[in-house]
Amino acid sequence: MPTPDVAPSPAQLHGIEINEYAHELAHTTIWIGYIQWFVQNGFGFPPEPVLRPLDTIQQMDAILAFDKKGNPIEPTWPKADVIVGNPPFLGGGKIRSELGDVYTEALFKLYGDRLPNFSDLVCYWFEKARAMIEQGTAKRVGLLATQAIRAGASRRVLDRIKETGSIFWARSEQEWSLDGAALRVSMIGFDDGVESQRMLDNQNVSNINADLTTSVDLTRATLLEENATICFQGPSPKGPFDIDEEMAQRMLQAALNPNGRPNSDVVRRVVGAAELVQGTFNRWTIDFGLMASEEAAAYILPFEYLKHTVYPVRSKNRRASYAKKWWQYAEARSGMRAALAGKRRFIVTPRVSKHRFFVWLPVDVLANDRTFVFARDDDYFFGVLQSRLHEVWSLATSSRHGVAGDIVYNNTTCFETFPFPWPLGQKPVDKLKVQAITHAAQVLNKLRDDLKSTDPHYDTLTKMYNEKPEVLMIAHRRLDAVVFAAYGWPVDLSDDEILARLLALNLERAESPEN
Repeated sequence: MPTPDVAPSPAQLHGIEINEYAHELAHTTIWIGYIQWFVQNGFGFPPEPVLRPLDTIQQMDAILAFDKKGNPIEPTWPKADVIVGNPPFLGGGKIRSELGDVYTEALFKLYGDRLPNFSDLVCYWFEKARAMIEQGTAKRVGLLATQAIRAGASRRVLDRIKETGSIFWARSEQEWSLDGAALRVSMIGFDDGVESQRMLDNQNVSNINADLTTSVDLTRATLLEENATICFQGPSPKGPFDIDEEMAQRMLQAALNPNGRPNSDVVRRVVGAAELVQGTFNRWTIDFGLMASEEAAAYILPFEYLKHTVYPVRSKNRRASYAKKWWQYAEARSGMRAALAGKRRFIVTPRVSKHRFFVWLPVDVLANDRTFVFARDDDYFFGVLQSRLHEVWSLATSSRHGVAGDIVYNNTTCFETFPFPWPLGQKPVDKLKVQAITHAAQVLNKLRDDLKSTDPHYDTLTKMYNEKPEVLMIAHRRLDAVVFAAYGWPVDLSDDEILARLLALNLERAESPEN
């Protein structure tokens, strides 16, 4: 701290900014703040020139540099007592498209042993700051992050922070405005573990977990092998594969192709999150699955359509595999297609939605990358997914999206860690309990269909779950009761008690020799 008769200098403040305009603006902002402090604390007015250069504010990339040979290296951050900042918000899936292949590959190569590829961009700032604390060149850090840092690949950086230090202050959800858009962020303060007081969302707590919760530490949950190869994100097109009703009917009504096959093999209805929520199925797409180009070309109208609409886009894609197989969905999800083979229907849920609900779809409909697909066709499985136990678990293992805080489901954190009453793939211990869940799930599903078809007020699932009519809640309570019974647990457990029991079951299953 400065003595009362000596004013501190702005030179004690270091900064990094890559944008030239923002770099200059930072200098001016710091001097304005310094002058205000100088005057308000009785030091008079600073000598001229009032605004002087600040060599401590560097114009450079904060997370990536290159040596003279072009190899990626980490930029050196100045030694500091406290690091604060608002790193740029960019989702992991958009890094390549926004920053380019060269930058992205260099970033992945440099941090690959510390951060999963496709972590949100802010995670690199967190990792740099964490490393400085570990090395003793910084003491405390306070940074903003996207909500996604609480789950999935991005949460790995918070796991690392907990391994080498501690989170002592956090806001798990905070409304924020960026470029005029409203969104929700997380705010996180961490150190080497020396701070004994913890505060989460303005409440004193004894501990803050890596997912920015304080009760049951679900970051300990393990992926269960029994749940693998069941839940998949839907195929991602990366191009204009969708067609309107008129074009779809033209292709469907065309004569058989030279291969003797109809276009209905590859012209399919497609749904995303919006269609699931609204209950509308009027979009079509051309889906060649995993077909080779020679096989796809035999479907004359669909292939020629994609040749004129998709090829100009995908042939220029920077990812070689996308450009090479331009007639296929970019991420065709071969595992999903194999898992769905032979099934007449499957379960799907929106990737992002206000309410977590599950819907049956016939296997001839394609659910796209705005959804998660479950390769099961039994009502028992559907019933457990739609129960309160899975809802509580998925809410606790999800991130949030947008200012409304919509729930982002994740196939790994939400599903592959969730323990069913009996391990999937194993013979149930009690067939009567399976039958009870099956019946309750069928009743619930039929009731939702009946409400939507008979009452215009409930023409979408969002309206239905916003309003929560008592007849629907009764069906849910009956389903919950039989699912709780299958676990052998009382139905009146609190959310924290549910999470604690499910976590214990997850860890027990993970330790089983069969996993």
